[in-house]
Amino acid sequence: MIGKLTGIIDNITEKQIILDVQGVGYLVSCSAHTLQLAGTPDSPLALWVETIVRENDINLYGFAQKSERDWFRLLTTVQGVGAKAALAILSVLSPESLSSTIAAQDKVPITAADGVGPKIATRIITELKDKVAHFGMTTITSLKAVPTQDNSLMEDVLSALLHLGYRRMEAFVAASAARNQLGETAKLDALIRAALAELGQKDKSV
Repeated sequence: MIGKLTGIIDNITEKQIILDVQGVGYLVSCSAHTLQLAGTPDSPLALWVETIVRENDINLYGFAQKSERDWFRLLTTVQGVGAKAALAILSVLSPESLSSTIAAQDKVPITAADGVGPKIATRIITELKDKVAHFGMTTITSLKAVPTQDNSLMEDVLSALLHLGYRRMEAFVAASAARNQLGETAKLDALIRAALAELGQKDKSV
């Protein structure tokens, strides 16, 4: 089983790289993110690889970052998500963005991937929302990772921000920042004010 390849780029297409490793050309399917980082033909390149063996063929999927390869593996554990869909998702969302999106339970960014509809996006969130802590979630905490009563309070904060017209992702980030700032004993009105202040600061910086 191939886990990593290091070689020289022989050719790059819209979705694949031929990587020359000591005279052997490996055809590797890659995400758009990895293709952007890959460079040009004749450049050196190292790829983290996932090998998928089927009855009639062997397919290699390569990633510039180990975290992206790990997310590819995790996505393909979800029912209905094959290698093609997982690669499409990682082409529109970085590992960090995907972690944040799932933690916020926001299916819209996931549906931006080719061939991924709302039903599959919802299933991905449902099956993976408790696992994002293991995939680079350092600044945002999943709502499922906090006590139930705090969970309910945070949902109320999110609801208030959504009614004010903010998108779920930005509302989630602001609500999480407010909770981290004020602590678990903070009341609803204080959390909403702090979240709005956080959103206001971001608006000024844009």
